[in-house]
Amino acid sequence: MSNADDNPSVPARRRFLQSAGALAGTPLVASGTAAAAPAPAGAATPADAFPAVPPARLSLRVNGERHELMVEPRVTLLDALREHLDLTGTKKGCDRGQCGACTVLVNGRRINACLTLALAHEGDEVTTIEGLGTPEKLHPLQAAFVSHDAFQCGYCTPGQICSAAALLEEARRGDASAATPDVRRPVAGPLSDDEVRERMSGNLCRCGAYVNIVQAVQSVAKAAPAAPRRGSGT
Repeated sequence: MSNADDNPSVPARRRFLQSAGALAGTPLVASGTAAAAPAPAGAATPADAFPAVPPARLSLRVNGERHELMVEPRVTLLDALREHLDLTGTKKGCDRGQCGACTVLVNGRRINACLTLALAHEGDEVTTIEGLGTPEKLHPLQAAFVSHDAFQCGYCTPGQICSAAALLEEARRGDASAATPDVRRPVAGPLSDDEVRERMSGNLCRCGAYVNIVQAVQSVAKAAPAAPRRGSGT
C-alpha cells in the first residue's frame, strides 16, 4: 500500500468504491419513487380490473329440506352449510381437504365440503351429520361411536361418521378398495381391520381413537343387511 492511500487528502480506493456505489443506487431510488406515484386520472385501478361478482341463486336439498340461497361464486359448500344454513356440525378443520372433518354426503357419495364450491351442487341432495340422526333417534353409527368410545375431543367425529355411512353403503354394494385382496370379486363377509382403515383413511383423528373407530364401524357393518350379489338377479 502506498503512502498516498494513507493520506486523508487523497481519496482512498475504499472511499472511492463507496462513493461510486452510492451514486449507482441513486437512479434505483428515483425509479422506485416514480413507480409509487399516483396513477393518472382515468387509469384502471385494481378494483376496476377485478370487479366484484354478484351473488348467485343456489337451490340445495339439505337433510331432506329444500333451501334457496344467494351465495358468492367463491363460497365453498362447507361455508354455505355453516354460515348460511347454520349447520355447524360439519367442521372446518384444515380447509384443504386433508383431514376429512368436513365430510358430507352429496347424492349418497362422501366428499370434502371444503374443496367444492357451493354453486357446483345446484339441485343436489346433501346430507350432513344433522341429517343422519337426532339426539332422540341416533343413527346406528352414532350409537356405535358412543358405545365403543370412538372419539375423544369429538371435533372429527361428524366427518368420521358421515364417511363411515358412505363406507357401509359401498361395502354393501360390494365395491372394492385398495385393501381388497381380489378386486375382481365383490367384498363379502365382515369387513377386516385393513378394509375399514383403508376406506376411512381420508379422515384423520388427532386424538388417535382409530382402534375404537374401526370397532364401531365393524359392529354396524355386521348388523347391516347384505346387498344382493351382482348378477344374481334378485
